[in-house]
Amino acid sequence: MSIEQAMATPILDGREDFDFFIGRWRVSHHRLVGRLIGSTHWQDFGGTTETRKILSGLGNMDENVLELPAGTYEAVTVRLFDPVRAVWTISWIDARQTAIDPPMIGRFIDGAGEFFGDDMLDGRAIRVRFRWFVDDADHCRWEQAFSDDGETSWETNWTMAFERV
Repeated sequence: MSIEQAMATPILDGREDFDFFIGRWRVSHHRLVGRLIGSTHWQDFGGTTETRKILSGLGNMDENVLELPAGTYEAVTVRLFDPVRAVWTISWIDARQTAIDPPMIGRFIDGAGEFFGDDMLDGRAIRVRFRWFVDDADHCRWEQAFSDDGETSWETNWTMAFERV
C-alpha cells in the first residue's frame, strides 16, 4: 500500500501505535552488504535498543547500539505523531555521520506499520520503505527496502528482529 493510500484510510488516532516498542530490546540485525547492485551477501550482527515516550506521548525515541563487524556505533530514532494528519514521522540520527536522515512518514493499519521517504544512494534518488510487525508482547520485527524504479520493485536490505529484555 502506498503512503497516499494509507493516508486516505480513515483512522481515529494512532498515537499509541508504537507503545509496543517501549522498553529494552535485544536486536538481531540482518543487513545486505551491497544495496541495489544485485548483492546476495548478508551480514548478521547484534545490538540493543531502549525506547521511551517523549512529548507527553506524542512521540518516542530510542537509543541504539549496533555491533557491526567493523565496529560498534550508536544511533537514535525519533518518532513524532501528528494528530491532525494521523501519521508518524520517523527520523534516524547516526553517530557515524552526526546527521539526521530524511524523514519517513506513515502509519499503522491492521497492526502493521508502513512508512515511506525519499533519499539518495550513491548519487541517485531512491524511495525508502520501512515496515513494522508486532509478533507478540515480547517480539517485533522491522524491515527496510529501497526502490530505484518508482516503487515498481523493492529490494529488502535490512531486517531487525527484536526480543524484549
